[in-house]
Amino acid sequence: INRHAKSSWDHPDLSDFDRPLNKRGLKDAPEMGKRLSDKNEGIQLFISSPANRAISTARLMAGEIGYPQDKIQELQDIYHASARTLLDIVNRIQDDYNRVILFGHNPGFTDLAENLTGEYLGNVPTCGICKIEFQVESWNEVGFENGILKYFDYPKNKT
Repeated sequence: INRHAKSSWDHPDLSDFDRPLNKRGLKDAPEMGKRLSDKNEGIQLFISSPANRAISTARLMAGEIGYPQDKIQELQDIYHASARTLLDIVNRIQDDYNRVILFGHNPGFTDLAENLTGEYLGNVPTCGICKIEFQVESWNEVGFENGILKYFDYPKNKT
């Protein structure tokens, strides 16, 4: 899972949904995409909230790993979803895909990562990535506490 990059508050007239990335977000998203590319994760499907800051993050990261931007699936249900709603989304992923990345928002994404893994993360910061692995045959078997946190990375993490 990936939380969107840092968003801009420069335009108070814009709705929460329409807020763009700020300068730091425009720098962090490609950097995190490069980190994903370096890990050679072989991501097969990008699914994003259609909110401007989330889909922009997805597009910037897709560009870094060579994922076609026109293949990013936008799903309205991700926008400000609870962990339970996000789990339902995960459970509906087609089994043709083994490696999927979701782009969305807190607090749902932190809650999802913690509930899937049983690990305390406290907060998935902007542009943070959690890789979670499941020993299941189908996405509909994914459930709370049956995931293994493989790594947790974010822009300010220098390790």
